[in-house]
Amino acid sequence: MTERQELFAALSRAVLDGDDAAAPRLAAQALDGGVSALDAVEKALVPAIREAGRLFEEGEYFLPELVTAAQAMKAAMAVLQQALGAEAAALALGRVVIGTVEGDIHDIGKTLVGTLLSAAGFAVSDEGASVSVARFVARARELDADLVCASALLTTTMPKQRELVEAVRAAGLRAKVMVGGAPVSPRWAASIGADGHADNALAAVTVARSLVGRDAPS
Repeated sequence: MTERQELFAALSRAVLDGDDAAAPRLAAQALDGGVSALDAVEKALVPAIREAGRLFEEGEYFLPELVTAAQAMKAAMAVLQQALGAEAAALALGRVVIGTVEGDIHDIGKTLVGTLLSAAGFAVSDEGASVSVARFVARARELDADLVCASALLTTTMPKQRELVEAVRAAGLRAKVMVGGAPVSPRWAASIGADGHADNALAAVTVARSLVGRDAPS
């Protein structure tokens, strides 16, 4: 195994272990060693998060392990993001605006979805929690977003997803709207006119690829 391969393996292991201190350190080490940011993403981070997803699907990982893996990957991506620059934007599958709807401060699930979308090749703008409909729309217009993804973890905030779908349409944006969250069902998504629904972070990547016309095997 070459030194570069060993570095990729170590970075992948840091993500799988949920080590959000080692992951960014190794990402910086890769850049300092002349590794391109895209190589680090494609050869270490993406394989690692896919493996975490496989382990989760097979019951070897549980939600806490999947969340910590995503957090470690996010920490590494923060180091690589600036180096990715315009090259990453040019290669992105699509531009995504994601957030938890206004009145809802739950953040972990939404963050996990955003991280996995980023790992899959989307350019993701994470607006955080308790995001107003106006802010979703303004950001989607600013970025000419392909997708707007809105999470609601409370039944009391689900109506904000309906408002968002209506506002995106009224604004004449081309973005498609995907909704999710524990109480959100396919029936609810259909009833509010959303373009897509996902009940977990892994499914969100598949649905997002479908919505932008970039279906591909995992």
